[in-house]
Amino acid sequence: MRRRRLHRATFVAAGAYNIIWGCYTVLDPQWFFRLTRLPLSNSPQIFACLGMVLGLYGLLYLEVARRPEHGWLVAAVGLTGKVLGPLGLAWLIVTGVWPIDTVIMIITNDLIWWLPFSLYLRDAWPDFRASWRRPSGHPGLTAEHLDTTR
Repeated sequence: MRRRRLHRATFVAAGAYNIIWGCYTVLDPQWFFRLTRLPLSNSPQIFACLGMVLGLYGLLYLEVARRPEHGWLVAAVGLTGKVLGPLGLAWLIVTGVWPIDTVIMIITNDLIWWLPFSLYLRDAWPDFRASWRRPSGHPGLTAEHLDTTR
């Protein structure tokens, strides 16, 4: 895989970041509201749950770092979330629900990862594509099973 060391470092960093961010958010789910001067949440459990989910993503990113040839799908789902999150926040800002100060979360959680995740997905695509064509030694779905044109 091209740039394997870079991709491993990227996903170690993403994994550590997500785990730390997630744990802190579970322990102090009001931190973001205080930082951005939003009213404190009446249901901080929802933000704590977001922290738990992002922390779990961190474990998945560490798995991509461990086996980068097999992490394409996890990284694709991760990048999709990193694109959809800013779109959702943009809507909240445009409609006046949240202030512009809340952009800080999107910069660190999402935007800084777009380029490295995209580069990884491009480099990992051949391995992912080949894994669908290669017999795995056990019965399961392969590209041939899904090919309805035959």
